[in-house]
Amino acid sequence: MTNTATFDKLRLLKLHGMERAFQGVIESRHDQDLTIEEFMAHLVESEWTDRQNRKTRRLTQAAGFRSRAAFQEVDFTVQRGLDRKILMRLSDCSWVTEARSIIVAGPTGVGKSFIAQALGAQACALGHRTLYFNCSKLFQAFKDRRNDGSFRRFMNRIARTPLLILDDFGLAALDVHDRLSLLEIVEDRHGRSATIIASQLPVARWFEMIGDPTIADAICDRLVHQAVRLNLTGVSMRAKQAEKQPESLLPDCINPATTLDSV
Repeated sequence: MTNTATFDKLRLLKLHGMERAFQGVIESRHDQDLTIEEFMAHLVESEWTDRQNRKTRRLTQAAGFRSRAAFQEVDFTVQRGLDRKILMRLSDCSWVTEARSIIVAGPTGVGKSFIAQALGAQACALGHRTLYFNCSKLFQAFKDRRNDGSFRRFMNRIARTPLLILDDFGLAALDVHDRLSLLEIVEDRHGRSATIIASQLPVARWFEMIGDPTIADAICDRLVHQAVRLNLTGVSMRAKQAEKQPESLLPDCINPATTLDSV
């Protein structure tokens, strides 16, 4: 069988990684330097890597992250109370299979969303289906889906997802429908699936934000008590980045000193 026929069959079988590896070996003429065992191992490894990369891209896209965040890009040089050892222990994502919760709390701009999404991206890289939501948009989606009849299907999708990320939790008080929807999510996931919550509101104030003491107690009991907690401190990293920005890059109509003071 000719090489052209081999390539055609590899494409039909959707062995794209193997096809590219075979093409590379032929073009580089390394085939003469490899044993049969080494040649096959190279083709299989290339196919495996290609499939893993495609799966990671598919999971990352389906997660709906707000921004691109890689675990390897987390900045440990900034003084914000981020424990490198704890975060590195989380990098294997065993907490996802163990259905653990992670709470990332701290003031505005210290990198809570980035860390939450970086952990989510790491989970995708290790094959875990993930969903990311900004809480205000999620609760609005609940209202919209109640009206169009897709609410139950939406809730089932969230319940079946191994990792759920709730970002900007607690920016606004919850109404009765929001509280009940959140309680259902937490109950469905408790002991079954992992959850990350990023919030600038201290956990001690979650009762007040949720509103109903009974529902708040049920939600916090399931989310907080066994969660890994990353409590960040410090000033806004966005403000620090703005301070480093050359004044020539700022619009002429903006006074740099006034802008930074107002951040």
